Amino acid sequence: LVAPLLFFLSLIIIVLGQVVCRIEKWKKFDALYWSFITATTVGYGDIRPLKKVSKALSVLIALVGVMFTGIIIAVTLNTASVALEKHADKQVIEKMKNEFG
Repeated sequence: LVAPLLFFLSLIIIVLGQVVCRIEKWKKFDALYWSFITATTVGYGDIRPLKKVSKALSVLIALVGVMFTGIIIAVTLNTASVALEKHADKQVIEKMKNEFG
């Protein structure tokens, strides 16, 4: 269910990165690298856009990246929660729930 959404968000990041590539006249791989570094909000700063349009698109890439990262984190937390409930001792879980919240 989540895979198509992650694929779609990745595609948006790639396409916007390639648009910036044409505007900034970068190599295609550099643009791919830059777009995912921007999307994950790492932002090394080794490659950066100089034109206003490219900077605006980088903000859009970052916003899409926040959604992308958020979905990955949500899926990871849900998976860990389900695994914990399946494989952990129910009494220990209840005790922890009562102690911490």
